[in-house]
Amino acid sequence: MNRQILKLAIPNIITNLAVPLLSSVDTMLVGHLDAVYYIGAVAVGGMIFNFVYWGFGFLRMGTTGLTAQAFGAKDRPETVRILLRALVVAAGIALALILFQRAIEWLSFELIHSTEEVALYARSYFRIRIFAAPATLMLYALTGWFLGMQNAKYPLWIALTANISNIVFNLLFVLVWELQSDGVAYGTVVAQYLGLAVALWLLRRMDVQLFKHFSLRVLFHWQRIKPFFAVNRDIFIRTLSLIFVFSFFTAKSAEMGDDILAANAILLNLWMVFSYGIDGFAFAAESLVGKYIGAGNREGLRKLIKRIFGWGAGLGLLFSLAYSVAPEALLRLFTNKENVIALALSYYIWTAAAPVVNSFCYIWDGIYIGATAGKAMRNTMLFSTLLVFLPAFYTGRFYWGNDGIWMAMLLFMAARWLSMQILAGKEVYNFGKKE
Repeated sequence: MNRQILKLAIPNIITNLAVPLLSSVDTMLVGHLDAVYYIGAVAVGGMIFNFVYWGFGFLRMGTTGLTAQAFGAKDRPETVRILLRALVVAAGIALALILFQRAIEWLSFELIHSTEEVALYARSYFRIRIFAAPATLMLYALTGWFLGMQNAKYPLWIALTANISNIVFNLLFVLVWELQSDGVAYGTVVAQYLGLAVALWLLRRMDVQLFKHFSLRVLFHWQRIKPFFAVNRDIFIRTLSLIFVFSFFTAKSAEMGDDILAANAILLNLWMVFSYGIDGFAFAAESLVGKYIGAGNREGLRKLIKRIFGWGAGLGLLFSLAYSVAPEALLRLFTNKENVIALALSYYIWTAAAPVVNSFCYIWDGIYIGATAGKAMRNTMLFSTLLVFLPAFYTGRFYWGNDGIWMAMLLFMAARWLSMQILAGKEVYNFGKKE
């Protein structure tokens, strides 16, 4: 079983780490430009796309869980139909985002209060990057489907293509053509379409006969598509809540000044690095939990969950130790601004402690997605956001300032972990007896 876990987890870890490492490279590039507001612009622009894209993360997560269960049940035609449904939904959402981009931009900057310089460059970043929407959302669907089919290698090749090309184009646009934060946006757009081209080529290599299973009557048969929309609706609400927390944190950081925003943005990058790394085991959990549930293997499910928590918590501990070795040297990779480095160091303890705590909620996320327990995920996230994070944020900010809002972030993660663990007996292990 450990071999099964690592066969999926190791490619997923590499795939996932490429995402925050790319974000870190972006921050490093603009962090060494002549003004600190470029860091803030990329942070704010990236935050908006967290709302825009992460909100539709169900296109990956829901597709993985449903495909894995169909795979475990050996229902090959349904696995293909799940992919087709996800691609149709992804294309429709992307078209809507492009059509309504000005409304999204207006609302975003009405809600975010930053300096004029940050707002100016963040708007420009947004107007460029929005045109990557079709490629980004279709990649969500394709990546989720590959994982559900127990194939972690193809998402790895897609991520390596997209992220390496993104770094190359960002260097070209920012350093050679001197497009500042706009260059980061242009690099992302080009790289996403290259990633989509590779994903479609890999799909063809799997000899998936898409059109053989294409039937509007069967594809959108209500009894078949109902679980797709039910699971994805709940994951959508859950993901919006998660995005709200990170975006609220960034927006409130912006109100505290460009230096605090820059320091918090760098520390959040470090949070993203370890979260995506540990998510490699969460993604493995999605694939394997779905397969065991689809096959009705309850004993295998219990053994899997026990072992995958061991791997995930171990990796979280390694990240905490790594972050504690030379924090100042690590921060200097992101920026050469001494005031920003000093601020980040003063709040660094929360980032060093986070991987151990956060690893548990990330693994539970993967387990719940594989079990398609979307409703429970939604409810635990709403509880953690509304009843834990927001009260802790306002209390913490009032008494301890920036330390207090970092404390609220850690309490939010702990609440997610504990609430999902409490409900696991009913929502995960009891799959054969659920209504």
